[in-house]
Amino acid sequence: MSLTVSRHIPVRPDWVASRVEEPLEPALPIVDPHHHLWHRPDSRYVAEDLLADIAGSGHRIVATVYEECHAWYRDGGDPVEGPLGEVEYAAAVGDRAKAEGRPTALCRGVVGTMDLTAGDRVRPALERAIDLGHGRLKGLRCSSVHHPDPTAHGSMLNVPPGLLAGAAFRAGFAHLAPLGLSFDAWMYHTQLADCADLADAFPDTAIVLNHVGGAIGIGPYAGRRDEVFAAWRTALGEVARRSNVAVKLGGLGMRLFGFDLHEGERAPDSETVAAAWKPYVETAIELFGPERAMFESNFPVDKGSCGYGVLWNAFKRLAAGYSADDRRALFLGTADRIYRLGLDGGA
Repeated sequence: MSLTVSRHIPVRPDWVASRVEEPLEPALPIVDPHHHLWHRPDSRYVAEDLLADIAGSGHRIVATVYEECHAWYRDGGDPVEGPLGEVEYAAAVGDRAKAEGRPTALCRGVVGTMDLTAGDRVRPALERAIDLGHGRLKGLRCSSVHHPDPTAHGSMLNVPPGLLAGAAFRAGFAHLAPLGLSFDAWMYHTQLADCADLADAFPDTAIVLNHVGGAIGIGPYAGRRDEVFAAWRTALGEVARRSNVAVKLGGLGMRLFGFDLHEGERAPDSETVAAAWKPYVETAIELFGPERAMFESNFPVDKGSCGYGVLWNAFKRLAAGYSADDRRALFLGTADRIYRLGLDGGA
């Protein structure tokens, strides 16, 4: 696996602040099931920054799920245990927010990572991660993003092909369900058959496909949106036939998708964002159903394309035609159930 400099759209705070909207349906409870926290030499987004985005948006974010991002690792020792530091960090953020009585349950769930190619050696490390997570660890993400053309890379990662099909990886993966852990899958649309195959091999493991299946709109796919959309829809439909797979509706603000929302003099409004993302969101909901789909912020990555408040307004516009039960599933219920957050309809 190679890790390169950021391929994401830079976050420009003044530009993001150029577009502020009043929240639509401010009382609607929302779980943000996919955000990151990190402090890198060229980028900082920690709990205080997320809380500021939430407070400034006016949306009712009742809980969040932290998603691994190769941050806060432990140095030295067994490499398999390096990611334990990230779980420990995210759990501490959640514990602190709870102790402070925050209205948003930060890091109510944590999705960590671990090198599952270590096979059976991951079992004690997973058990240790569960202990360190203080009840917050809900699953792992092992990104499998790969493309032979570097210009198609929409992630800092480029993983060797075939990761999810490897015998060693699957030996490690087999420990997730017995420990009550789910799996987040992050790949490009050209790899979606890998997700379907993994779901078939482990029907008792809950799998969450990230970022509507990563339809590439850059590099060799630039200018071919209709062609890519058709291929993506077909492949996503095959994944959706596996009942143990759910999908996250978001990540569309990444450079990967090839939208130009970040190129305007001002940040886009929610109507513009909703119009751009509508075909992908509506198709994913159609294929998976609201009971297996959940809106996500993917902040701070998607912050390069729009503000937090605008993003959730866009999602609310996209969900306007659904029933009250379906909307609750999309904004809260699906994430609550799959990540076992224990909100129990009380939000």
